[in-house]
Amino acid sequence: MGQLTVRALRAVLVGLLAGSVFVEAVMVPLLGLHLDGLDPDHAYLRTPLLLIIVLGVVTAQVVLVCVWRLVTMVRRGTVFSPAAFRYVDVVTGAFGAAALLVFALAVVLAPGEAVAPGIVLLICGAALAVMGVALVVLVLRMLLAQAVARDVEATRMQAELAGVI
Repeated sequence: MGQLTVRALRAVLVGLLAGSVFVEAVMVPLLGLHLDGLDPDHAYLRTPLLLIIVLGVVTAQVVLVCVWRLVTMVRRGTVFSPAAFRYVDVVTGAFGAAALLVFALAVVLAPGEAVAPGIVLLICGAALAVMGVALVVLVLRMLLAQAVARDVEATRMQAELAGVI
């Protein structure tokens, strides 16, 4: 990965992380104030909605930090090592948690008539899509495992070859 690519990706990651902190620090409290004005029939939605949003932002932040660490490993040439699995596993778990949070949002919004049933169905579809991303990351982890195994085998064969020569 070239230096320009690493810098560009890191700039994007910093921007996204700063934006997520802004959402947690400014937007969520403003949304909480706005939700104070809900009619009494829908007031029960305030706390679950805010909690789901905050936890969703935290899952995104976890993914951003792990991607940063993986980019650092790529830059150093150490991504094909067992240490990379830890970050990929955390990313997979974060996407799985995010899928559960999106589904929880659908469950919170489903009862009553606060939200149309079609919107709840769309949110369930989004939960399925996020779970699909978690599964794609899991497949990529398996590819990384194969690459690490081949790298270890290549290193072993080079050592044997060097011993013969």
